[in-house]
Amino acid sequence: KGPEASAQRRGKMATTRGGSGPDPGSRGLLLLFFSVVLAGLCGGNSVERKIYIPLNKTAPCVRLLNATHQIGCQSSISGDTGVIHVVEKEEDLKWVLTDGPNPPYMVLLEGKLFTRDVMEKLKGTTSRIAGLAVTLAKPNSTSSFSPSVQCPNDGFGIYSNSYGPEFAHCKKTLWNELGNGLAYEDFSFPIFLLEDENETKVIKQCYQDHNLGQNGSAPSFPLCAMQLFSHMHAVISTATCMRRSFIQSTFSINPEIVCDPLSDYNVWSMLKPINTSVGLEPDVRVVVAATRLDSRSFFWNVAPGAESAVASFVTQLAAAEALHKAPDVTTLSRNVMFVFFQGETFDYIGSSRMVYDMENGKFPVRLENIDSFVELGQVALRTSLDLWMHTDPMSQKNESVKNQVEDLLATLEKSGAGVPEVVLRRLAQSQALPPSSLQRFLRARNISGVVLADHSGSFHNRYYQSIYDTAENINVTYPEWQSPEEDLNFVTDTAKALANVATVLARALYELAGGTNFSSSIQADPQTVTRLLYGFLVRANNSWFQSILKHDLRSYLDDRPLQHYIAVSSPTNTTYVVQYALANLTGKATNLTREQCQDPSKVPNESKDLYEYSWVQGPWNSNRTERLPQCVRSTVRLARALSPAFELSQWSSTEYSTWAESRWKDIQARIFLIASKELEFITLIVGFSILIFSLIVTYCINAKADVLFVAPREPGAVSY
Repeated sequence: KGPEASAQRRGKMATTRGGSGPDPGSRGLLLLFFSVVLAGLCGGNSVERKIYIPLNKTAPCVRLLNATHQIGCQSSISGDTGVIHVVEKEEDLKWVLTDGPNPPYMVLLEGKLFTRDVMEKLKGTTSRIAGLAVTLAKPNSTSSFSPSVQCPNDGFGIYSNSYGPEFAHCKKTLWNELGNGLAYEDFSFPIFLLEDENETKVIKQCYQDHNLGQNGSAPSFPLCAMQLFSHMHAVISTATCMRRSFIQSTFSINPEIVCDPLSDYNVWSMLKPINTSVGLEPDVRVVVAATRLDSRSFFWNVAPGAESAVASFVTQLAAAEALHKAPDVTTLSRNVMFVFFQGETFDYIGSSRMVYDMENGKFPVRLENIDSFVELGQVALRTSLDLWMHTDPMSQKNESVKNQVEDLLATLEKSGAGVPEVVLRRLAQSQALPPSSLQRFLRARNISGVVLADHSGSFHNRYYQSIYDTAENINVTYPEWQSPEEDLNFVTDTAKALANVATVLARALYELAGGTNFSSSIQADPQTVTRLLYGFLVRANNSWFQSILKHDLRSYLDDRPLQHYIAVSSPTNTTYVVQYALANLTGKATNLTREQCQDPSKVPNESKDLYEYSWVQGPWNSNRTERLPQCVRSTVRLARALSPAFELSQWSSTEYSTWAESRWKDIQARIFLIASKELEFITLIVGFSILIFSLIVTYCINAKADVLFVAPREPGAVSY
């Protein structure tokens, strides 16, 4: 990532002044010189392979910045190198911090020790610490790990010291009570995650072979060392790095950008198509169903987000499918908008941008069109049948809003009554909203809204925004003997539970939109939920995901789970897959050809202002020899999820998110053996001596060349 310099080697061969070419001695020296150079060029890579063992499956901690701070990690510009020391228990730290005779050390830390207490000890002795490599732990039923803060998105929601001060800064409820805040600290040394157990075993074996002393004594050289490269270009804050990038872009022919704003796209669709080229009339009412798409962890682009994001947006996808199947949706008095916000982890990037666009007439739906707002929070870890309805106590001080919220809650309770597996519960009006997109809408306008979640107080999620918020965290498991295709269609208990929540949501949206006749017939499909969970949390490269994507997007799917970090290159894999999954679940397969699908304006009764058209790979034929591509027509669209702070060049804003990601040149990790300082010094002296000796010998030979290399005498002319 970032600019990479490349150099060209040029050589020039000089001839002797006499014009007769080099003498045999010079020719021999030149031949020897070029042979050595050629051997070096050809053998350089193989020599490097013999010295270094690259670690290919790692994830770095990178630098992020906002209006006031920098967080994350970085190495020095040439990488950081240290002797490996394995820390399996806290007592092992003593060798690294005080006793070890060969600092700096590269600590191989067991995942269970990656805690705030241990990291503060390492951070306090940076002169002896070169870096950190963290192994993956195996969470148990009692463990917990959340590197996020205890009050997520504090200061960017609705509550502040001037509005609802009794709720500001999570005074009444610490939503992420287990958060240790590690992901929001700044570390001056590199920290990498080791994702592959085999590479971890190689490192530990190297450590045992070379770095363990006998009977408690110091180990002898050579020692096993590790080198980490993760130098970051941006420093201090977003305002600083954006200003530097702006100056570079303005005055430099080849600008070097040092950071990029976090950005992506929101995914949205309408139950009934609307003309996106013009805004809705003020009297058109819309019910909003919202959730978030993104998560994060301490390490870059490792964001499984099973409970914090995936379960909720999968549930909303299933609800959208169920609602679109209702026979009278086209006659409902209100429309329904499904929104999947990106960047909510970083101070509500996606929702704040949509509110900004609505206020400024840059989005077809306006704030005044919103009738009610239903958001899905974390919903996969219900400890009982209860699903809690969170509302905002401040906006309900307005009697009109209070009555609207009361009607909204009553509709949800009525919808839940027909699903015995889900019991809707109210909370006291003295409790604040949890971190949610709804807060950004309430900052702009008093609307009736509710957040549905599996928790009444603090999160049930013990791994909120961590590397362990995986499929196992929400009990998505499969029988070991099944094939991947069987796993894809295996309906888990979690899928059934989320399908029940999706049914409640779909029925509630139907009634909120004015429906009365078919509420009880609306039912979310557990098969859809289980396929979505498998694709997002277990194996993205599966037959169903392949069938719903365009041909040129198939490379976005691999055999691992998708990661849900917002990043800076957009749209991300998650955004694309959610976009096409929603289109497949709510749209209609048409008979349009590929050319017509790409340009439907020439087809009667088709309109790009009303619909989006996608040419997808389609399912396999009956013989599974080829796919049957088709054109899908839907109302699914993308909307920019870039913080308004960057649109307005307000890089120090306290109103909008200012998160940016530093650029870097190289991310790399490798291990190798290092010699003692004394041996390195001796090697240097010997090499320098050989160089001087070679120069002297070469000079002497060149000075006596006319004696040492006598040219053969030319034969005389023969006359007849």
